[in-house]
Amino acid sequence: MRILLIEDDDSTAAYVVRGLTEAGHTCDRLGDGADGLFQASREEYDILIADRMLPGLDGLSMIRALRAAGKRMPVLFLTAVGGVDDRVEGLEAGADDYLVKPFAFAELMARVNALSRRPPGQEVQTVLRVGDLELDLVRRTARRGEVRIDLLPKEFTLLEVLMRNAERVVTRTMLLERVWDFHFDPQTSVVETHISRLRAKIDKPFAVQLLHTIKNAGYSLRAPR
Repeated sequence: MRILLIEDDDSTAAYVVRGLTEAGHTCDRLGDGADGLFQASREEYDILIADRMLPGLDGLSMIRALRAAGKRMPVLFLTAVGGVDDRVEGLEAGADDYLVKPFAFAELMARVNALSRRPPGQEVQTVLRVGDLELDLVRRTARRGEVRIDLLPKEFTLLEVLMRNAERVVTRTMLLERVWDFHFDPQTSVVETHISRLRAKIDKPFAVQLLHTIKNAGYSLRAPR
């Protein structure tokens, strides 16, 4: 893919460019929002990655101008500005995804790959639903019916993985990789412990069970038939 990175921090830019290049992509980098707007307007890119706090022209204004000009390439904000209102503002300005610094490159690469698979013009999915369970990825909130559910960060990530794979079996290995970034089995009960805590919050207070243990296979989040 051809990717445009607009990032004024040299060390962050070098880290991202190196990683994307090693992954086989072509990455152009600029450090100024006005230059980024000009470049993105006249050249064709598969994905644009931009900071919000940029010299010349801030990231929000740059993305709004690109969308007003009819440019529809996927946009990922990569920024230290990570409050709920900031994420909402970024998505409403026309960005497709939002990743807060500090970040793991593996997650950045996963988001870039997800954006590249999205059909042109398809809007980003910011709310996941399985039955009456709802997970808002922007506001970082969960609720079941009218009941709000308070989740710790790892519980939220665990539930997001399960909801994105609803009706499918998610193995313990998959959860270790996607939630804890373990590419080996640490031989601990971390998955089982978090599943138990998550089940206590999203299932036990309610009449209908959504989270199921599949013997010798893994876990599955399923809406009632």
